[in-house]
Amino acid sequence: MFVWARTIADLPLKLQPGASVDRIDGWEADAEGRPVLKVRVRARPVDGEANEAVTRFLAKALGVSRSSVTVKRGGQSRLKMITVEGLDDQALRDRIDALVTRG
Repeated sequence: MFVWARTIADLPLKLQPGASVDRIDGWEADAEGRPVLKVRVRARPVDGEANEAVTRFLAKALGVSRSSVTVKRGGQSRLKMITVEGLDDQALRDRIDALVTRG
């Protein structure tokens, strides 16, 4: 029997909606000291627009399909858990670090 295993990575994220530009600011620590990626999007937090904008932006930045990026937790919060299909944790971190370094 063949079992197909999907590659999935979770990305803790701090979202700042209503920014002047869409961008990844880099890693920072949340209140408990855990690393979170700070991301800004121009969209406002109205009717899910900011969530849609961050998933679209991250998919493009990470080079994955739009359907591969979803909000797993925190739909109504600035602190979110994003799921990225098709990348493992190390590949995701490497791509983010490359984006942050390029600035």
